[in-house]
Amino acid sequence: MNISNLINQQRAYFRSGATREVSFRTGQLQKLYDLVKRSEAEVTEALAKDFAKPPFETFVTEVGFLLAEIRHAMKHVQRWAKPRKVSSSMALLGSAGFIVPEPRGVSLIIAPWNYPFQLALAPLVGSIAAGNCAILKPSELTPHTSALIARLCKETFDPEYVAVVEGGVEASTELLEQAFDLIFFTGNTGVGRVVMEAAAKHLTPVVLELGGKSPTLVHNDAKLELAAKRIVWGKFLNAGQTCVAPDYVLVHRSVRDRLVQELSMQIREMYGDVLADGSRYPAIVNDRHFERLTAYLKDGVPVYGGRSVPELRRIEPTLLTEVDWSSRVMQDEIFGPILPILEYDDLEEAIAQVVEQPKPLALYLFTESTEVQEKVIQRISFGGGCINDTIMHLSSPYLPFGGVGPSGTGAYHGKFSFDAFSHAKGVLKQTTRFDISIRYGRTERAMSLLKRLLR
Repeated sequence: MNISNLINQQRAYFRSGATREVSFRTGQLQKLYDLVKRSEAEVTEALAKDFAKPPFETFVTEVGFLLAEIRHAMKHVQRWAKPRKVSSSMALLGSAGFIVPEPRGVSLIIAPWNYPFQLALAPLVGSIAAGNCAILKPSELTPHTSALIARLCKETFDPEYVAVVEGGVEASTELLEQAFDLIFFTGNTGVGRVVMEAAAKHLTPVVLELGGKSPTLVHNDAKLELAAKRIVWGKFLNAGQTCVAPDYVLVHRSVRDRLVQELSMQIREMYGDVLADGSRYPAIVNDRHFERLTAYLKDGVPVYGGRSVPELRRIEPTLLTEVDWSSRVMQDEIFGPILPILEYDDLEEAIAQVVEQPKPLALYLFTESTEVQEKVIQRISFGGGCINDTIMHLSSPYLPFGGVGPSGTGAYHGKFSFDAFSHAKGVLKQTTRFDISIRYGRTERAMSLLKRLLR
């Protein structure tokens, strides 16, 4: 496939104006909805082959999520796409201001491997709703899912509108050498820097959905049993291979032992022995990541789990104690089923420890105190998060999902996806019924009148 020719074809199709009609967009969203709905069994099979992802997790985090996102866009896109009138000032008497959402053009969507179906097609929802053409680059680390996405899109969309480019680093590099109107990238911070550098050569705007070490703070008044259940669910979903998974727990020292006990009980309840029965628990995606993660197990003392099976690429859900900020496991995003547990004695100490680290993609806080909630939200910068829960904030189409600083730039989901793939064009419509002449004047009287209007 000649990538340059493909982009030129998409650009010509975009310039024809075909994608701008809202009726066209809703029709294409319906096609995408039908694609996702009819392919559930194939998606489940592909993800099972790629890294043994269980059917329940596949539906909840991939298929079901996408269906809800597409339905929301179909319901609201007509309103989103309408020009929006804004207020005018006294200095602009007689005029009317409008914000006109304008599609950007040809977008590039680069997807990761951890939720390879959902994270390729969820941004596409925004691209279609906003009226763009799109090229998708799925991850080569999940080849069965990548091939399925390519086949389904080819069966559903004309390549001049939506196309899929498969391949490894070479394909990504060639794509990034081209001039797009928007690049939407989901992945790690290191590759995000490469994407941003490539985009800068063409002054291409980017949305970067990255990651980081998302903290979970458990204060001394938290409901520990419920906190443990929600932390275990959020951390070990997809075997910890989730960009917004709790990366570590920072717990008040007075409740640390009780929390560890509750976490252990919840792991047993939810997963049992994953090395004997992995039907509810995915594998690690490849050998390189498996070896990276098992090396982290030496950085502390596993108080629960810690076993692994290389042939299956499975690591038990593990609680790791006796770690500190200098440990290797605390230097990078873990992206696996290992949960380090650190302690603090007072809230100011906990806040200070978190803000010394790069700004995370997510933060989770467990406390019954509104004062503690407000203090943490105001004092710590993070992309998004939950109070007394984990991960669930990204399921709301009414909340922006994105990072800040090293954890990302831009946001999506719901209308935020539409906005990410749109340019907000400001238009002032001026009256011709009269003309305010003082703006042309150079006299002291004109200056005096202007000052009275503008002050």
